[in-house]
Amino acid sequence: MHYSFPLYSIGHFINQPASRTEFEIMRFEHMEEPDVEDLHRHTFYEIIWVDAGQSRQAIDYRDYQLSPESLFFISPGQLHYFEEWEPLCGGSILFSEDFFLLNQQNKDKLFELSFLDNFYANPLLQPSQPDFRDIRHTIELIDLERRRPDYSQAVTQSLLHVLVAQIQRCVDTQQETKASRRSIILYKQLKNLIDQHYTDNQAASFYASALNVTPHHLNLICRQVTGQTASDVIRSRSLLEAKRLLTFSDLTVSEVALQLNFLDPSYFARVFRSQMGVSPAVFKQAMSEKYRL
Repeated sequence: MHYSFPLYSIGHFINQPASRTEFEIMRFEHMEEPDVEDLHRHTFYEIIWVDAGQSRQAIDYRDYQLSPESLFFISPGQLHYFEEWEPLCGGSILFSEDFFLLNQQNKDKLFELSFLDNFYANPLLQPSQPDFRDIRHTIELIDLERRRPDYSQAVTQSLLHVLVAQIQRCVDTQQETKASRRSIILYKQLKNLIDQHYTDNQAASFYASALNVTPHHLNLICRQVTGQTASDVIRSRSLLEAKRLLTFSDLTVSEVALQLNFLDPSYFARVFRSQMGVSPAVFKQAMSEKYRL
């Protein structure tokens, strides 16, 4: 692709880029501002909690307003833009996939969590006050363990599993319809495949075959999880890449269309407008002004 964003490990957020740490917990009130670009991607998962203050976050062009007693989730590979962290009281927990799954027999344990990877769930969660208190208690236990001189990775991992289970329970309570864990796992597998093949312009039948399910079953899974068809999910990934290219590359609209295997630029423009409400050219100009490119 013709654009790039910094890809940061956990070490970059503690201003130790060479560190290979796979778990950290940080409080905004005490941390030094990390030496990272405003627009970036992570190699790790991050759970942000807010005790007081306000902040705006953006993930892949969607803006979110963080407020007291809220949680926010960022996943590997997402384009993240963090604004105004200084007025915040709260912090973040950063962990890698390897840390979460270390010595676990069930390697789907991470995939079963619908709020991580932000594939369809809202990355911003406002738990009830009792639930937030319970979550904060677990966070305090994690923080205390991390600062012990005899710090135990096993204890920390166990507490992290408790924390994500508490969060998943809140998510399940707030969702009107809950997809099965099996459906969520299959859907996340589909999204990973789409990330590998979205420039190939493959039909839903290609992904169904790769996942050893029928196209009909794949559509049922997508509708159960997102309310969209499999074709809609595939198209959304192409449009996300189109938005990134229009914003952060010097490619023309026609060149972006060809990059994504839309052989007819006018058809690409119609699809883009139908989804975004504006033409690709208007979108490109607006994003250039927003990010001052």
